[in-house]
Amino acid sequence: MTTIDAIRAILAENLDIAPESVTEESTFDSLNIDSLDMVQLICDLEDMLDIDFGEPEGLLNVGDVIAHIESL
Repeated sequence: MTTIDAIRAILAENLDIAPESVTEESTFDSLNIDSLDMVQLICDLEDMLDIDFGEPEGLLNVGDVIAHIESL
């Protein structure tokens, strides 16, 4: 499973966001993801991908999250 597929699966399950609407360019504002949703997304990604996400700053879109995960 790719990182974007993991993000799509989590957002579909938790927030009923259509997977096809999630692209690397999608901003969290455009997906109506608030700070609490972000915390849940990060926790779920840590569990699904077996990573320690840390506390990065400046994550504005899905591509930023993917780039951060790939840098770990």
